[in-house]
Amino acid sequence: MLICGLFVASVAPGQSQSYTWTTIATLPGTTTSPNQVPGPGIAVDSAGNLYVADTDNTTIRRITPCGANWVVTTLAGLAGSAGSADGTNSRARFSAPCGIAVDAAGNLYVTDSGNNNTIRKVAPVGTNWVVTTLAGLAGQFMGGKADGTNSNARFSWPFGIAVDGSGNLYVADSENQIIRRVMPAGTNW
Repeated sequence: MLICGLFVASVAPGQSQSYTWTTIATLPGTTTSPNQVPGPGIAVDSAGNLYVADTDNTTIRRITPCGANWVVTTLAGLAGSAGSADGTNSRARFSAPCGIAVDAAGNLYVTDSGNNNTIRKVAPVGTNWVVTTLAGLAGQFMGGKADGTNSNARFSWPFGIAVDGSGNLYVADSENQIIRRVMPAGTNW
């Protein structure tokens, strides 16, 4: 079932399963009202680090296990400073980061909705995180549905995102009600 993401698992009627829920961290400004922008998106890497697209704070965060505790670190963006700038660490700006995926090399891929409607890459470079726009054109609030290369592609509220082993991205383009593939072609996408 597709619901503002790539997929949702469901349990067959009549089957019972018990779960244990544990809160490991809360992020300031995280959406709790059903009338607000959905978020945050979350992904996990092979080391057990969680990556969060913190929609309300326009940031990308990492939550790292540290013994019995968890450490929250802002990797990119600046809380309360929406925008569309590519850049390093807090100099990068997001409008409404929703979905997030992590590849085997530790690169993050983010759907940046709101006023941006873009697909962004957040790459570790030494101790820094560098944000670049791969596809879409920031400032296109109404979005679009055009296929194309880099900034010629158009999205309308891209939400969920996944990455496969070959580096292809799959985006739930929610307002267009389609799944889009964004794939590397040399230095282009």
